[in-house]
Amino acid sequence: MKFLIRMLTWWNSQTLGTQIFTARKGQRVGEDTQGNIYYQTADAKKRWVIYNGEIEASRVSPDWHGWLHFTWDQPPTKAALIHKAWELPHLENMTGTDAAYVPPGSIRKAVPVARTDYEAWAPE
Repeated sequence: MKFLIRMLTWWNSQTLGTQIFTARKGQRVGEDTQGNIYYQTADAKKRWVIYNGEIEASRVSPDWHGWLHFTWDQPPTKAALIHKAWELPHLENMTGTDAAYVPPGSIRKAVPVARTDYEAWAPE
């Protein structure tokens, strides 16, 4: 069943084409704390990630994101980034959930206010 789901859906794991390409040309570079595995080709011209579980781009940490997009040459396993004291740990994307950020004054947080500066018209 798992094989059939992987054949027909791209969001549950790597596709069959990615699995074949990874087996033939992929060189494992490292793994992050969430279990995602990172690969590159022998000439280092192509880099990709195989997600551990559901494919969600926000599950790639900033360290690995920079390496995937050729911002720096060395992966975090060889040259770890220096993190500032004010940096927060990586969080998944909360958009669309109850835990999503809501700025002050948003209509999602608004509480109806009883207005006393006018009296509504009512037909008799």
